[in-house]
Amino acid sequence: MQVQSFSRISFTFLILFSFICSTKVRAQYNVDRLITSGRVAVYYEDYILGIQYFNQVIAMKPYLYEPWHYRAIAKFHLDDYHGAEADVSEAIKLNPYITSLYDLRGISRIRIGDYEGAIADYDKALSLDPTNQNFWYNRAACRVETKDYERAHLELDTIITKWKKYASPYLLKCEAYLQQKDTVKGTEWLGKALEVDPYNAEAWRLRGGICMSKSEWKEADEYLSKAIHLKPKKAGNYINRAVARLRLNNLRGAMSDYNLALDLEPNNFLAHYNRGLLRLQVGDDNNAIEDFNYVLALEPNNMMAFFNRATLLDRTGDLKAAIADYTKVIDEFPNFWTGLHYRAECYRRLGMTAKAEMDEFRILKAQNDKHLGKQNRWSRKKLEAMRKKSEIDLDKYDQLVVEDEQTDEHEYKSEYRGKVQNHRVESQYQPYISLSLFDYSNAMTNYHPFVAEVDEVNRRTEGVRLTVSTISTHLTNEEIKKQFDTTDALTAKIANTQHLSPITYLARSVAYCIGQNYGDALKDVDAYLAENPNSALGWWHRAVCNARQADYETGAEPQTAQLRLKSVNADFERAESLDKDNAYILYCHGTFLAHRQDYDKAIQYFTRAVALDDRLAEAYFNRGMVYYYKGDKVKGNADLSKAGELGLYSAYSIIKSNSKK
Repeated sequence: MQVQSFSRISFTFLILFSFICSTKVRAQYNVDRLITSGRVAVYYEDYILGIQYFNQVIAMKPYLYEPWHYRAIAKFHLDDYHGAEADVSEAIKLNPYITSLYDLRGISRIRIGDYEGAIADYDKALSLDPTNQNFWYNRAACRVETKDYERAHLELDTIITKWKKYASPYLLKCEAYLQQKDTVKGTEWLGKALEVDPYNAEAWRLRGGICMSKSEWKEADEYLSKAIHLKPKKAGNYINRAVARLRLNNLRGAMSDYNLALDLEPNNFLAHYNRGLLRLQVGDDNNAIEDFNYVLALEPNNMMAFFNRATLLDRTGDLKAAIADYTKVIDEFPNFWTGLHYRAECYRRLGMTAKAEMDEFRILKAQNDKHLGKQNRWSRKKLEAMRKKSEIDLDKYDQLVVEDEQTDEHEYKSEYRGKVQNHRVESQYQPYISLSLFDYSNAMTNYHPFVAEVDEVNRRTEGVRLTVSTISTHLTNEEIKKQFDTTDALTAKIANTQHLSPITYLARSVAYCIGQNYGDALKDVDAYLAENPNSALGWWHRAVCNARQADYETGAEPQTAQLRLKSVNADFERAESLDKDNAYILYCHGTFLAHRQDYDKAIQYFTRAVALDDRLAEAYFNRGMVYYYKGDKVKGNADLSKAGELGLYSAYSIIKSNSKK
């Protein structure tokens, strides 16, 4: 009896132990899946969704460093540098031996101006990885920011000794010497940087800046042009070159530079202000008023802008508006004689003689009090002067504005410095179209994708309505909540229902796919296809999940990538054979091939798609992009124009951008 009792207890214990183990394995599996889904979301720049996943993992297992690390990355790319620093600090507490954590915290601290903290992080990172070039450079750059020039130069000398062909430390030494007012040594190190790397845009920009400080305008124009050629998307270079071109009386070139700067940075104060002055000078008064309107929207108390706008309104005949602007300036600066004189003239033109005489009397009284005669005409030297942005001197109201201090924005070296999408081949294609929980929308609201099999599936399922829409990688908070709620509801239904319709697995697969959990999405759609092997909808959805997974795995081993490629193509071909008139399947297949740079085949699929549905804007858009990549700008423009006509208005900005190129 004792043996029997012991066996029964042992058996019960084994059952309990196996249950606990299976529960732990399942929990670990869920955590791993959540982390993977979060990483995929961050890769596709859906940082909010990624943060939601990492929040769940942290709630379940706050002692794991990975979710803290990945959530910090998501916050960093949302420009929440304080949040990123806090999260990565928590990750460091949990695992202080991961070098990349110190790099992430260092670059976050740089973004918030905590250079001393960043130096401490790079000290620790270098103790773990003493041969990392980026860590050495970033620490030296932080020392320049803190004006610890002596140690900065010593560290930069060490970097140059280790990596002689690395141009950035030469440039940083140049910047440090310029900050120390040693132009001779700065120019010497700049020359060395250009010897090492003659295609360094920052070096040419610095050389152009040095020439501007010496009023060598022709050389400044030449060097800044080289910087722009090498790095064409930096607005500051165009603004500086415009100043040089104005000094060379190249008004057309200066205007072009201000326009290009504002294309890159529409809210740039200096570009709007200086373009307004230039337009005033060439008589383009109405457009100049628009520029000063914009300046005042950015800085509502900018008296210089008010006065310039007042003179323009005066010239264009809007005298009441001009008086209103003059009055704002005079209220702030009661002894501004020029403003009083101009306002008096406006009053006289409106027949308001008494008010005009009051302004004129104020001028006369002030002049007598100060024993000053009439205001002198402005010399050419004064007209060519420049004022600092923060300088409030109304005698300089029509002078070009420059920054208070010409600061150099260092290009810190880090895997986190750029956007996540910069780590893979950049593409501008429209996303895949497949099953979704959300309605399709673009500017043409009367277009609704229709697939008969989707309606049939919706009639046979309860609680979830599937749609055909683009697979978005940027979900709103409401969409994220709906995706999570739908996934949880369907999971509960699957767990609690004995005779379950396979459509429920398809619906959950769609929810998983939207949440970028492609592993579980593929498992569920496989379960659906096991019961419905002739469902074009199932194969189409499976192909898109597989394609998205393939896009994420761009860095995979060649053999793995090749297997995934064959799998995706096979899924699309199966879907096409079951539904030959489905333009969306053809569009998705073309998009997948376009991502793989198989341009000729992609064009064939897009062409077949628009032959079936000539209102499918995404197909025209992607075919236009493929034509651009093939070098056929004419066909590319035609397709993008059609896409814009059908509601994808971003196509027009691409046409404009390529026209400038």
